[in-house]
Amino acid sequence: MKKFIIATLAIAFFSSFAQGKKENSTVKKETIKSEAKADKKVLIIVSNANAIGPNNRRTGIFLPEVAHPYAEFDKANYQIDFASLTGDTPYLDALELANDPQNLSFLTGEGWKVMQKAVKLSDVDVSKYDAIFVPGGLAPMADMAENALLKKVIKETFERNAVVGAVCHGPVSLLNVKLSNDSYLVKGKNITSFTDEEEKAYALADVPFLLETALTEQGAKFHAAESWSAHSIADGNLVTGQNPASAKGVAEKMITILNTSK
Repeated sequence: MKKFIIATLAIAFFSSFAQGKKENSTVKKETIKSEAKADKKVLIIVSNANAIGPNNRRTGIFLPEVAHPYAEFDKANYQIDFASLTGDTPYLDALELANDPQNLSFLTGEGWKVMQKAVKLSDVDVSKYDAIFVPGGLAPMADMAENALLKKVIKETFERNAVVGAVCHGPVSLLNVKLSNDSYLVKGKNITSFTDEEEKAYALADVPFLLETALTEQGAKFHAAESWSAHSIADGNLVTGQNPASAKGVAEKMITILNTSK
């Protein structure tokens, strides 16, 4: 199995995705898919960090936290686009989990190919999207807590009643977001994220602060489930998930909201 995974990843990352004879059929498939797209559009906003902490721990977007939601949004027939903070190619973490079918599909299919071409966030008209989603991994803890443009995008998306979703360390993007009434977005909201308990067993020496604590200090009503268990929460148009196992649930809740909205 390991040899199969390594071979598959080598094909995914170091080949040109077998374009040649498949090019025409791929274009045809993408055209058909595009014509069938629903009118819902999701923007996945990703970190550009690839290291964190005093020991420069290698990091990136945690593979299942982007691959599983991507699969759900794609199954719902949504248009899925990527934006990153700097416009540079994002990094992926947890490639050892490529034996998971949806992770492998993301790596060898359209997901990773599109993510590598993520547009710079400042060049995107986010108002055209019905939802934004921020996946985790340790990377967002390095560059999303204070990014002014990201805070503005989240504020405006939330206040126009579009859906805002985030999972694991992704909810760090919600920190320091102030609404038009000058209150913190997370104040009084039912929310979850990677918990302090989970962090203490995972990356305590690498993160600049504990996310659960920081969200709670800004007034969030934090809900923690058993460590590493699937746990997601929807509070109005805000959807959050606790850890990698929660990524699919976040996407499913976002889809439910989007499909019942006008």
